[in-house]
Amino acid sequence: MPPRKRTRQGLGFLCCFGSSEPPEINLKDSVPLQLLEFSAPMPPAEELHARFLELVDELDLTDKNREAMFALPDEKKWQIYCSKKKEQEDPNKLATSWPDYYIDRINSMAAMQTLFAFDEEEMEMRNKVVEDLKTALRTQPMRFVTRFIELDGLTCLLNFLRSMDYETSESRVHTSIIGCIKALMNNSQGRAHVLAHPQSINTISQSLRTENIKTKVAVLEILGAVCLVPDGHKKVLQAMAHYQKYAAERTRFQTLLNELDRSTGRYRDEVSLKTAIMSFINAVLNAGAGEDNLEFRLHLRYEFLMLGIQPVIDKLREHENATLDRHLDFFEMVRNEDDSELAKRFDLTHVDTKSAGSMFELIKKKLSHTDSYPHLLSILQHLLQMPYKRGGGSLQHWQLLDRILQQIILQDDKGEDPDVSPLDNFSVKNIIRMLVNENEVKQWRDQAEKFRKDHTELLARLEKKERECETKTQEKEEMMKTLNKMKDKLQREGVELRSAREQVLDLSTRINDIAGSGVPFPPPPPPPGAPMAPPPPPMTGGCPPPPPPLPFSSPPPPPPPPTIPPPPGAPPLFGAPPPPIPSLFGSVSTLRSKSIPQPSHPLKSFNWAKLGENLINGTIWDDIDDLRAFQILDLKDIEKMFSAYQRQQKETGSMDDIYVSTRKVKELSVIDGRRAQNCIILLSKLKMSNEEIKRAILEMDEREELAKDMLEQLLKFVPEKSDIDLLEEHKHELERMARADRFLFEMSRIDHYQQRLQALFFKKKFAERLAEIKPKVEAILNASKEVTRSKRLTQVLEVVLAFGNFMNKGQRGNAFGFKISSLNKIADTKSSIDRNITMLHYLIMIFEKNYPDTLHIQEDLSNVPEAAKVNLAELEKEVHSIRSGLKALEAELQYQQSRSRERGDKFVVVISDFITVAGFGFSELEDQLTEAKQKFAKALKHFGEDEGRMPPDEFFGIFDTFLQSFSEARQDLENMQRRKDEEERRARMEAMLKEQRERERRAKKSSASEEVSGEFDDLVSALRSGEVFDKDLNKFKRNRKRSVNQLVEGGGRERAVTKVNY
Repeated sequence: MPPRKRTRQGLGFLCCFGSSEPPEINLKDSVPLQLLEFSAPMPPAEELHARFLELVDELDLTDKNREAMFALPDEKKWQIYCSKKKEQEDPNKLATSWPDYYIDRINSMAAMQTLFAFDEEEMEMRNKVVEDLKTALRTQPMRFVTRFIELDGLTCLLNFLRSMDYETSESRVHTSIIGCIKALMNNSQGRAHVLAHPQSINTISQSLRTENIKTKVAVLEILGAVCLVPDGHKKVLQAMAHYQKYAAERTRFQTLLNELDRSTGRYRDEVSLKTAIMSFINAVLNAGAGEDNLEFRLHLRYEFLMLGIQPVIDKLREHENATLDRHLDFFEMVRNEDDSELAKRFDLTHVDTKSAGSMFELIKKKLSHTDSYPHLLSILQHLLQMPYKRGGGSLQHWQLLDRILQQIILQDDKGEDPDVSPLDNFSVKNIIRMLVNENEVKQWRDQAEKFRKDHTELLARLEKKERECETKTQEKEEMMKTLNKMKDKLQREGVELRSAREQVLDLSTRINDIAGSGVPFPPPPPPPGAPMAPPPPPMTGGCPPPPPPLPFSSPPPPPPPPTIPPPPGAPPLFGAPPPPIPSLFGSVSTLRSKSIPQPSHPLKSFNWAKLGENLINGTIWDDIDDLRAFQILDLKDIEKMFSAYQRQQKETGSMDDIYVSTRKVKELSVIDGRRAQNCIILLSKLKMSNEEIKRAILEMDEREELAKDMLEQLLKFVPEKSDIDLLEEHKHELERMARADRFLFEMSRIDHYQQRLQALFFKKKFAERLAEIKPKVEAILNASKEVTRSKRLTQVLEVVLAFGNFMNKGQRGNAFGFKISSLNKIADTKSSIDRNITMLHYLIMIFEKNYPDTLHIQEDLSNVPEAAKVNLAELEKEVHSIRSGLKALEAELQYQQSRSRERGDKFVVVISDFITVAGFGFSELEDQLTEAKQKFAKALKHFGEDEGRMPPDEFFGIFDTFLQSFSEARQDLENMQRRKDEEERRARMEAMLKEQRERERRAKKSSASEEVSGEFDDLVSALRSGEVFDKDLNKFKRNRKRSVNQLVEGGGRERAVTKVNY
């Protein structure tokens, strides 16, 4: 059926051209264009095109309509343009040319209808105002619609619909208001505004309660068309649920089925209304979720079938109206196909959904011999117990069950319902997830936990191995570097030694020549290791000289190891001081002994500092006798209160208690409680046994089990002399010792335990400390070279000196140089013309013009910022600390070499290799530091600064500050130039931006029009005539000729539903 051609009052620019014919252009009052006379002559083609383009843009046409408009001849374009301008300039239309007028009139009408009763003439005037608004919304330019939306005209129309009295609701004004909303939706911007309004579709649906058939038809056409637009289908379902409450319907769609079945006696009106209802039902069933969701269509159609739509459809066939029959055919076609699809799921040709027994047998057959069958029986057993009495609350129970099943069927994986959700906060997915077998979940959880633990253990072992490999690789690389450097050094020293020998031989030859000539000459000193030359003969009368010592006789005893300060981070003593040796000469003082009572079992220690007996004389302690106090003190109570054993506070009473208490193992603790607690915390973090810790310390942690931070903590828990004495007293009770006490006892058994820990900690930290110091030394060395060699810096100083001599007069001028600290005072001198410009800015402008290469001065002084951060005093202090640590390490190595080693002790091997490598690396660092200090002294002298008075951080800090100010000043100048360029371009950019906005606006309108395949009126017309369902309907006519068996053998339904991209 060809689309109906529509003509409108005014310009018919907003129509969709359904045929290939050019658009029909009509003016108001149907005046032909040929009869209009225009006083203004037609402009040139270019100007005409620009004016016509502006006019077409205001009309918000689709691409197809725009092409048709531009295809018109130039004469017709000019006639259309002039007629439109003449219409806009009409003085009679100035008052009604903007939506403000209509909104005010409709608001006043809504307020007055509740106060006054209007006669027919006044009602006609009110209707004319609304009709004029409807015409304006269709024919006025786009700016009219935009202004109407901005003034909230839609809310004005909806408020009018809500506040209508009965007479108004049954009048033509009601129909015209619905027509205004329909006209607003005929525009892309207005349609989006209506759909975005939260209550618009609900309020429109309330108009179904009127008895006016034309109003009902208009409302149903709007609702049906909204079903076909994206996100509109669910809004319509929500609106029908809203209307159910508004009209107090028993079920949804009840009013529509009543109207479909009712006979009015007027054939034209009756057919029009019934056609609109059927087109709406088909749109609700097959649009939105109904396009591809069989369950949704069955669910929604069942609502209509329960309301008795099938007998009504059979009765509607009597009207013999082609358009109505078209909608009826489509409804039955989709129903038959859906029934066939449902039957195929049960391997049948038909399912009798009217028979409860038939449906139960199908479900039973489907679930038999499955895990779901017991649950079906459980459901039936519980259904037997559901309330079934009439009245009361039994109906609500069955409604609840019905709604739960509906949501189980319809709800998607995201928890969203295509229909209006009958139960809030009811998520089928979440409930099913909760019903998963708990045992299976627990089993998988346990297995996952096991895998997680295995993964963690493997990861820890892998990290440990990687750390060990990395350490070994690093040590190997450092060893190879050291060996290469030592090789080079030995080669150089070998060359020097050969040269020295040649010189010695030369000198010996010359000496022999001189000796042969009779000139006495003192003999040369013996070489190292050779026997001393015999002394000259003694003077006459003297004593004979003593015999010379035998060469390489017994060597003198080695000197005792010097007392060396410990490495940083360690306790104050690296080696335990030797015990004092009593003097063998002089009087030996006799020590007094006291008869002090002895406790029957070990007590807790009292950490005091004893005064020696030789310090008692002349003090208060001379008059104090503690033996008198022992006679008064309750020693038994003291033993009980301060016993070293951890006792229970509860006293044992009966023999059973005594028996039980004797079976409990008493825990012995003689260490201070807080110290013991902290030690236990450390051991828990180490996760190693005492044996493993002892092995790691003896092996010097070859397996990389002890991290640096753990070693640092272990050094805090070195057994003290008092701890060792107490632990030695109770070594026979080792099994009863607390964990901290046993750890300290076992560690105290390691010879030089503290020194070993310090050596291991120093070894692990050495590379890190060297890596921290070297960049600082290199920064001073390189920065000193850079400031003395930079030609760009010399050029800057030269220009600054010239500036200073030029600007200063008298004694301040005529300078030959300046202190480098003056560089940072350049920025303090501001221009007298522009206070934002300083002398530094001006200097940079001069450099840009005359010395452009000088602007890259930062490339010459790349190490200066780092050197400015180095404190030389702290650096030397750290180097001295490393030197002291190495000496202490050498002393400990000598001690360990002089004693017999127990099995597994690798201290000598590991530390010997380490001292060889570390000593060479440290000597390199010292040489580099010496060179850096020399270069820095030369740099100070180079710039005329006093040596020794300015540290590197101050000296290089001056240059660093200057470089930062230099860079900031350059950035300021660039910003100034950029702002200047932007101001110059602003005029040109405004025109370009204006043109760009125009293009974007056209593109936006074009994209919005592309989303719509037709205007809203055409969508409504296609829905009314059934053209929307043409493809499916043709398929129905073809399938109706086939038999049921052929339908089953066809292998499934492929229903092509027309999707309207709106």
